[in-house]
Amino acid sequence: MSSTSSPATTVSAPAQAEGRSTPRLRTARKGVAGGPKRKRSVLLTVLTGLILLYTVVPLVWLVISATKTQEGLANSSGLWFSDDFALWDNISQTFTYHDGIFVRWLLNTLLYVVLGAGGATLLAILGGYALAKFDFPGKRAVFAVVIGAVAVPGTALAVPTFLMFSKMGLTDTPWAVIIPSLVSPFGLYLMWVFASEAIPVELLEAARIDGAGEVRTFFQVALPLLAPGTVTVLLFTTVATWNNYFLPLIMLKDPNWYPLTLGLDSWNNQAQTIGGDVIFNLVITGSLLTIVPLIAAFLFLQKYWQSGLAAGSVKE
Repeated sequence: MSSTSSPATTVSAPAQAEGRSTPRLRTARKGVAGGPKRKRSVLLTVLTGLILLYTVVPLVWLVISATKTQEGLANSSGLWFSDDFALWDNISQTFTYHDGIFVRWLLNTLLYVVLGAGGATLLAILGGYALAKFDFPGKRAVFAVVIGAVAVPGTALAVPTFLMFSKMGLTDTPWAVIIPSLVSPFGLYLMWVFASEAIPVELLEAARIDGAGEVRTFFQVALPLLAPGTVTVLLFTTVATWNNYFLPLIMLKDPNWYPLTLGLDSWNNQAQTIGGDVIFNLVITGSLLTIVPLIAAFLFLQKYWQSGLAAGSVKE
């Protein structure tokens, strides 16, 4: 009489002979996509919430305060709206106050960013690519100098820079702000690291074998691969130049060449002078208008600079 067994209890003859048991299937743990369950840290959640509050609350205060008049700022809570909504009036007054000097400061800042930050990004791309893909005597010394320059704060170099530019007669001119902004040690180091990982040496050798010169190889082969790093360096240098305060403070005396940071500070200091206008509502509104371009740039270019920051984090 033949007997039949179900597939779940059937054991093959070779397995019985060797004394091996039927392998069991592992059950996946509950979690995201069937993977291991992630642990939740209450402390990490609390710290993240505190950092979020520290970051968002000043921005919320700035937006709410920009909707108030000068009287509303003094008679209402800082984190809530007043009875009069004056955002559009404040924006109009900001652009027209003192013969529209705010527009002049905005154009000056754009000039410093385009020439200073743009030039710093270009030099960082060229220098980073050369340091990453070419060998030459003194390369280690250059690396040490770049690392040392990254560690030196910009404020420590402001006074020597002022003395040097004063001897050259360039103080109180736009070049006193543009030329120092062309040097970005951190941008150079970032492009150096990014170019080392993003550009395969075999691809450059293939282009050279096909007869492409170094200039053509750089622009047609290397430069497209450096796009994420380029955007990242451009954003960092743009923010540094846009928010630059100390260097223009010691270099510029003519208000017509002030950037936004120095111009808004002069408006804020008017309240401390005898007979000066108290225009804190315009200072706050101008500050809000100043950060809007930076926020927009980060939002529209986030996919590029995020990938640029992750360059070199994974070794293949």
